[in-house]
Amino acid sequence: MEASRKSAMAFFSDQQLCYADILPPSEVLPRIEVAVLNFLRILTSPAPAISDLPLIARNSSNGRVNQGLLTEVPWIFLARSFCTRSLMRANATKAFIRVWKVMEMCSKILAQEKRVTQRELFYKLICDSPDYFSSQKEANRTIQDVVALLRCSRYSLGIMASSRGLVAGRLLLQEPNQEVVDCSICGSSGHAISGDLNLLDKLILKTDARYIIVVEKHAIFQRLAEDRVFNQIPSILITAKGYPDIATRFLLHRMSRAFPELPILALVDWNPAGLAILCTFKYGSIGMGLEAYRYACNVKWLGLRGDDLELILAESLVPLKPKDLQIAKSLMSSDILQEKYKQELAVMVESGQRAEIEALYCHGYDFLGKFIAKKIVQANYV
Repeated sequence: MEASRKSAMAFFSDQQLCYADILPPSEVLPRIEVAVLNFLRILTSPAPAISDLPLIARNSSNGRVNQGLLTEVPWIFLARSFCTRSLMRANATKAFIRVWKVMEMCSKILAQEKRVTQRELFYKLICDSPDYFSSQKEANRTIQDVVALLRCSRYSLGIMASSRGLVAGRLLLQEPNQEVVDCSICGSSGHAISGDLNLLDKLILKTDARYIIVVEKHAIFQRLAEDRVFNQIPSILITAKGYPDIATRFLLHRMSRAFPELPILALVDWNPAGLAILCTFKYGSIGMGLEAYRYACNVKWLGLRGDDLELILAESLVPLKPKDLQIAKSLMSSDILQEKYKQELAVMVESGQRAEIEALYCHGYDFLGKFIAKKIVQANYV
């Protein structure tokens, strides 16, 4: 334990670190102890003070891009710019205390050798500290503050990813000492992706697929799985039912490592939100920049693209919403977005319209498989 504490002390004196380590409880608990000891030491010194909490800044101005010098795909990470939580600023007092409350709770979770979801943690926090936690959003933001302070992943803190993800198609999954799961016989509902990252990391994966297809929407995933498109196009289907959660991104990243020869193709709506979902899978995200870069994958944009609009009735196009324009503005300002993606985004904004994948149903409910097959040939992924 003493060696772990010294290691943690060295960690807190190293201001170069700006990523989240994946650590066992035996290393996380000393980091929490050191944070408390440092706070108490300053508080009880001859010139007592309440020290600010130095957190890696999680905002776009602190975002950086690894341009892929050593890897094929660039990804987002955070530089060593700090922000603080202070008990001395009226507007930051509650946020300051929330960090300590979450650290206390994580310490108890790790000591009991348990894991909880963010939702479970939130309800425990509002039971114990109702004056400081009023929403799940506050709890989630504070968890990321603790990640930024201790620089270890949420999973290392005993917090599981709540997974919405599903997988189907030509993939065999096997947990250690468990039965093999054949994802091609799970029906249109697919196989639920576990939120336990440790379990996902230990999965034995086998496939004879030629493609991995990331599907933005649950309904489209169900249609493709029900039609067994993965038999017509040898593929694995995966969806996060919208914006990707960590568990789904983790499994996709695992598959990209296990099957590096398989192209990863994204089927998303032709709107700024669809492109943002693709970019989150592809590059990671600023909000979780301390750990999200670990799950970035070389995802290629299969469709819908601007040249697919000729397949869609004009009556099926709908106006962009203010939220779409906000997302588009954020994407346009990103250093990481490829020029051809920016051009496509500019066309969306200029047209003022958006197209959803379901608009292709004007050609029949079985058209999606044909559409995907044609796009694969056109993009020369065969």
